[in-house]
Amino acid sequence: MEPGTARIAVDLLGGDDAPAVVVDGALRAVRADPYLHLLLVGPTEVAATVTDALTPVQRARITVRPVHAAAGPAHHAPRADSTVRAAVAAVRDGTADALVSAGSTGATVSAAALGFGRWDDVRHPALVATLPAVSGPVVLLDVGGSLEPRPATLARHAVLGAAYAAVAHAVAAPRVGLLSVGTEAGKGDRSRKAADPLLAAATLPCGARYVGLVEGYDLSIGARADVVVTDGFTGNVLLKAIEGAYAMAGGPPEIGGAPRAAALLGVAGTVVVCHGAAGPADVASGIALAAHLWRRGATDRVRALLAGAPAYSSPSDSIDTEVSP
Repeated sequence: MEPGTARIAVDLLGGDDAPAVVVDGALRAVRADPYLHLLLVGPTEVAATVTDALTPVQRARITVRPVHAAAGPAHHAPRADSTVRAAVAAVRDGTADALVSAGSTGATVSAAALGFGRWDDVRHPALVATLPAVSGPVVLLDVGGSLEPRPATLARHAVLGAAYAAVAHAVAAPRVGLLSVGTEAGKGDRSRKAADPLLAAATLPCGARYVGLVEGYDLSIGARADVVVTDGFTGNVLLKAIEGAYAMAGGPPEIGGAPRAAALLGVAGTVVVCHGAAGPADVASGIALAAHLWRRGATDRVRALLAGAPAYSSPSDSIDTEVSP
């Protein structure tokens, strides 16, 4: 339990099974954290199912912003009157400190990029998940913010991941690896082969160092790397495969929880995205993550660390994002 008030805007209509799972997740979150305040963004009647189930003391930590439209189709800029755009607006105008949505990833990333703006030196915002490994948490990025990044984007994401591991998880001198099909130099596709020397020459923040290529099992063991960098397509597929493996095994390992939510890095606001199939525990975990990041000032601290890192570019580096804000 971390002290300090955190005001989190929650998209009530985001997710495959919304609003029921979001309502349940919001209830769990506010009951678990006495310092948590929620701004429920959605239909008034849905928000009432949350407030009606709380005690008067808990109810005092809930406010409502009535919105009745969901974001709309995936991979499109969300409607101006949608819940996710309203949640972004609440953070931008200072009514909330951070936002959580389990709606379309593309719509959420687009709304955040449009509403907050991107960091000057980040062309591709990245979704960052934390996996429970045997040796400690492993930060994995990208898991869906941009699907086809170029080598320069992978290098930039290595800087993001190192800073995030140090700020969000207090990892000292994070070890950064690039996911590939083998650990020997020269393994992988064209992007990995080009990114490997970029990362080897990179100046990483927080005393981080590049350890070279890593393989899939390094994510679950964690002995070689604290941060694993990959493209959003591979990372998203890998993350969902891990979640499926947990389900087959009867649940996540006791050493840590499942990767239920991802932080969005590269936009000027604190944003947490839960996957569309999120259940109540996933939503509650996402809200807790957003509160944790806000209390640590993670977005501003990662941004400050990034300001001292060199930019990476190459002639072949083009804009290939999941959405087109």
